[in-house]
Amino acid sequence: MTAGDGNQLISVHPEDLKFIFELEKQSFCDLKVANNTEHHVAFKVKTTSPKKYFVRPNTGVIQPWDSCVIRVTLQAQREYPSDMQCKDKFLLQSTIVPPHADVDELPPDTFNKDSDGKVIHDRKLRVVYIPPSSTQGNSEDEGLKGSTQSPDANSAVQSLKDERDAAVRQTQLLQQELDLLRRRRYRKSDPGFSLMFAFVVGLIGIMVGFLLNLSLSSPSTE
Repeated sequence: MTAGDGNQLISVHPEDLKFIFELEKQSFCDLKVANNTEHHVAFKVKTTSPKKYFVRPNTGVIQPWDSCVIRVTLQAQREYPSDMQCKDKFLLQSTIVPPHADVDELPPDTFNKDSDGKVIHDRKLRVVYIPPSSTQGNSEDEGLKGSTQSPDANSAVQSLKDERDAAVRQTQLLQQELDLLRRRRYRKSDPGFSLMFAFVVGLIGIMVGFLLNLSLSSPSTE
């Protein structure tokens, strides 16, 4: 049995997947998914164009009143869509699961609508492509009002800010994976855990160092 949008287990922000569309470049959109209940809620992301997008994670379990970030990456495209209109669709499914359920141990029929008595909540997300120029117009206009910097300087500052923000988001995703690995460590024995744990910790350290370096090296905009 499926449920409409009126009584959702989870909330999603933003409600649309918005991608800055540039040829031969990847673009991503982060979705914050929050569990608004006292139950453990499992989710799964589906799309009509699985070869165009990379979703991480595409399945997970959110603890009561907790949240997680889903990153959807649009793969580099070689041509513009007609009128910059996208017909791709995403479906975010959610359902209540037993307490302390692990994402790797979810039954195959967790999101099966044919299961007796099970309620599956469906939330449709549409895809919006945004031209690069429209995302820069407002910020550039505001910057010119209080700054006499050249266009090249403004571009360099914006580029550093974008890299810093991307590093912050990537660090948050790595931290979520690290927390998941820690929980798995106490639930079952995994011979490859130590190596994976050390790799993730090292990667987070590199990202944090990169983030600090960007923060220290960013030119002042005052």
